[in-house]
Amino acid sequence: MAEPTTATLPATSRRPRLHVMGALGLLLVALLIFWLAVNLEKTPAQFFHAFLIGFTNGAVYALVALGYTLVYGILELINFAHGDVFMLGGMISMTMISEVFKLHAGQSALVVWGGVAATFAIATIGCGLINVTVERIAYRPLRGAPRLVPLITAIAASFILQNIALATKGANFVSLNTGPSGAADFLPQGSVFTLGGVHYTWPQFIVVLITAPVLVALVYLVQRTRQGKAMRATAQDREAAAMMGIDVNRTISFTFLIAGSLAGAAGLIYALYFTSVVFYQGFQLGLIAFTCAVLGGIGNLPGAVLGGLLIGLIQAFNNTLSWHAPGSDWTQSIVFAILILILVFRPEGLLGERTPEGG
Repeated sequence: MAEPTTATLPATSRRPRLHVMGALGLLLVALLIFWLAVNLEKTPAQFFHAFLIGFTNGAVYALVALGYTLVYGILELINFAHGDVFMLGGMISMTMISEVFKLHAGQSALVVWGGVAATFAIATIGCGLINVTVERIAYRPLRGAPRLVPLITAIAASFILQNIALATKGANFVSLNTGPSGAADFLPQGSVFTLGGVHYTWPQFIVVLITAPVLVALVYLVQRTRQGKAMRATAQDREAAAMMGIDVNRTISFTFLIAGSLAGAAGLIYALYFTSVVFYQGFQLGLIAFTCAVLGGIGNLPGAVLGGLLIGLIQAFNNTLSWHAPGSDWTQSIVFAILILILVFRPEGLLGERTPEGG
């Protein structure tokens, strides 16, 4: 008779605590909205400047976060080497731009955009092949191993890729010549439009101009194509997919190819917009992108995009707004505090769905 009583105690004691946590979460969101509203009222130009920066940075984070979420959706593996594939994409892009195509200010638009398009193709294909190679050598032999084993292997692969970049490009930043906007000097200058009196420049717009079609193409690939259906079937049940005639190994390799290509595209955008990359940068930005994926709901494509935009905006608002902002010294702490809070209180993320663990 004592057993049912003992079993019901945790359920009844857990419910009030969940209500309290939900109320605290709503309070934090309300305080954040109030803080943003006051900043908008006091310094509207500063607010819109931060918004445009955050939106642009968030687009880059979204591309990298999508790579994490694609691989996790198929294998339930956190590919910590993904950030370093992004870093190699930036290195490849800078090498092609500065040493092969030798793009610089004053060249014709045809030469500039032809070089950028060729660099985009080389960076995406190269990073896709790097990612497939990592999967084939490091992850596929461990597919049936306990989850901790491939996770440790992913960290090891991350350091290997870092050291490849260190050996080939050195310990210093690899940089492009910058123009007045701080982006690559051969990009168009001037503004595309103004928002609240703040100019949205061509280099910022080019980030969105490259990112948006890539995201649309990815959604179309996953939702509408035969290969996308194979990816979704493999993510849902690998054994059932194999019984239905789907080549699971090829599907997983294709997923890594697409994820690596996204990292290569993000590397090119980062090179054009921020103009400098160093060998350890992928690890740091990769963790931020992983936070974006977790925030939106890892395994959920729209969630990865939403998480990237939100983290980009949070960083920009904290770095730029002046009324009671913690300041740039606290930005990283805030981002990873969000990661901890999401994992503790809503591990499925904002757009993810809570699913029971298999027994």
